[in-house]
Amino acid sequence: MSNLSEAAIAQFGDELFESWRTRVPIEPLTERESDLTLEQAYRIQEHVIKRRLALGDRIVGKKIGLTSRVVQRSLGVSEPDFGQLLAGMVATDAISVSTMLQPRAEGEVAFLLERDLKGPGVTNADVFYATHSVLPCFEIVDSRIRDWRIRLQDTVADNASGGMFVLGDRAVELKGLDLSTCGMVLEKNGAVACTGVGAAALGSPVNCVTWLANALGRYGITLGAGEIILSGSLGALIPVVAGDSLNLSIGGIGSAAIRFT
Repeated sequence: MSNLSEAAIAQFGDELFESWRTRVPIEPLTERESDLTLEQAYRIQEHVIKRRLALGDRIVGKKIGLTSRVVQRSLGVSEPDFGQLLAGMVATDAISVSTMLQPRAEGEVAFLLERDLKGPGVTNADVFYATHSVLPCFEIVDSRIRDWRIRLQDTVADNASGGMFVLGDRAVELKGLDLSTCGMVLEKNGAVACTGVGAAALGSPVNCVTWLANALGRYGITLGAGEIILSGSLGALIPVVAGDSLNLSIGGIGSAAIRFT
C-alpha cells in the first residue's frame, strides 16, 4: 500500500495542471511512484479538476475510458476508468492542435441524461429510462504524459486522458435502438481510418453508462440530469495533426465532423 502524502498528491496534480496549461508533457507518475494506487490517482484527478474549476470552468458530464477489452489487456486492467467533462472541453467544428499536446480521435456514442442516475444498483433499464437521447460524438483524447507512456494510474490521474469532444449533428431517442449492433465508420481525409461496432464498448454503450453510474456511486457521486456521458470508443484511436479532417457516422444515430487547424 502506498503511503503517498497529501502534499505529494497535490504536487502530482499541480504538475498535470501545469502540463495542461503550458502544453509541456511530464514524465509518467507511475515511473516515479511505482505503487501509486487507483484511489490516489482519482484523488490527483480531483485536484486537477478543482484547479480548472477555479479558473471559471464547470462540469458538464463524465467520460468513460478503457471500455475496449484489447486496451484493458494492454494496460493490465479489468474494468474501465472515468473522468470529468468540462465546458471548456466542448468543441464545435474546428480544433487548433496547438491547444493540445498529442491528440488522438475516437468515435463514440454520447448520452444526454434527463434524469439522475445514482448507484449502486443501477441497471440497463434505469439507463434507458434516464436517457433523453444519444448522439454521435468525437472524443479527442490527449495525454499530459510524455509519449503516451501510461499505465492505468497515469491516465486516471490525467482525467482519463481527456482532451476535447465534439457532439454530432442530431440527437435521437434511445428507444428502438440496439446500440450493441450499431456500426461506426470513421474517415480521415476522405479515406476510412477505422470501423467499429457498439459491442466493442463492454458489449454495448448502455453497459458502459450502467457501469459508470455504479462506479461513481461508490464515491457518492450521482450522474445528474442534463449531463453528457461519453460512453467509450467504438474503435481504434486515430492520431491527428493540423490539416486533418475527420467524419464519423454511426448507424441509426447520425454523423459528426471535425477539422484540425
